[in-house]
Amino acid sequence: MTSETPWRRHRAPDTSAPEPSAADASGPSSLTAPVTASHAGLGSAHGKAILIGEHAVVYGAPAIVLPLLDLQAAASVREAKTATITSDLYTGPINQAPAMMAPIIRAGQAAAERVDLRPDRLEVIVRSTIPYERGLGSSAAVSAAIVRAVANAGGVRLSPAETHALVQEAEQIAHGTSSGLDGHAVQSLTPLRFQAGKPTTVKVAERMTFVIADTGTSGSTSSAVNGVRMLRTVLPEAVERMTRDLTEVVEDSADALAVGDAPRLGRNMNAAHRHLARIGVSSPALDALVAVALEAGAYGAKLTGSGLGGCVLALAPSLEVAGDLAAAMTSVGATRVWTTSLVPTTPTTHTAPTARVSPAPSADTPQEAP
Repeated sequence: MTSETPWRRHRAPDTSAPEPSAADASGPSSLTAPVTASHAGLGSAHGKAILIGEHAVVYGAPAIVLPLLDLQAAASVREAKTATITSDLYTGPINQAPAMMAPIIRAGQAAAERVDLRPDRLEVIVRSTIPYERGLGSSAAVSAAIVRAVANAGGVRLSPAETHALVQEAEQIAHGTSSGLDGHAVQSLTPLRFQAGKPTTVKVAERMTFVIADTGTSGSTSSAVNGVRMLRTVLPEAVERMTRDLTEVVEDSADALAVGDAPRLGRNMNAAHRHLARIGVSSPALDALVAVALEAGAYGAKLTGSGLGGCVLALAPSLEVAGDLAAAMTSVGATRVWTTSLVPTTPTTHTAPTARVSPAPSADTPQEAP
């Protein structure tokens, strides 16, 4: 299996488009782009995974989201004669960019307007190791990285709330109705409980290890969210019941994390997946990965993100078992797998838990996200 990404096919036939420097030629692991102009700046953000609460969060219910600190997006911005962008998805003039680039382009334009820079005179270079359209926060993270880079270039220090507001402009384009969860999660170094636009830190008592497996098919947040909205119009009681049930699951999961009860958290993950499957946002590929993870010894497994493709999150009893889960999910078609560990909150300093992501071993799966 090749690790070359098909996204590079989007390239404008404009010869003035900037080429990555030698420092960028090594691929996704080289996230720092050159900055030499007087008005220039750098910015970065990380990925995320929703533990519990997808879709219900759109209707005011709580959700719990995990930071994925080793899946990173970074951007550099500098003044130029014309507006261009260089990325794995597209390279060329911004005014010729494909529609899928509209959210992150809007993030850069909104940030430029905020800091009094000309959006039609900015060269943007983006590097990301967060897989695209997999429910891991790629759009929000790239938008946040660009917003931070533009603010840095303009000599303006944005507050987290200001950054979030600018990222939300991009997220509304990317996903339609956006709860704001991704915009907060890609800035946070801690797991968050998110409800009605307000994030709070989640306490973690014991180390917990998860495996993330990619189905290899793209999810569509806008399609999934719109589908649930249509279901809510036709069968409002079904969506209302899902929202109530997932609220209970989220609150019990927060308590399970706080006391270090991994088996209980796993049971809640299983319940959450069943609720999401009932409203039509799972898929055969997602269900297959969930089933094989449970057979291989996971405490629980569920889709993460909007569904209809994307990734599965499985809770492993230990780091050793995580390898078994990764191998099992790869055997039924997962194209990439990662492991993620949450470490406990330190009682004396109240340092929030962090998520570490590293590729799980697989002989025929790329070890790095494109």
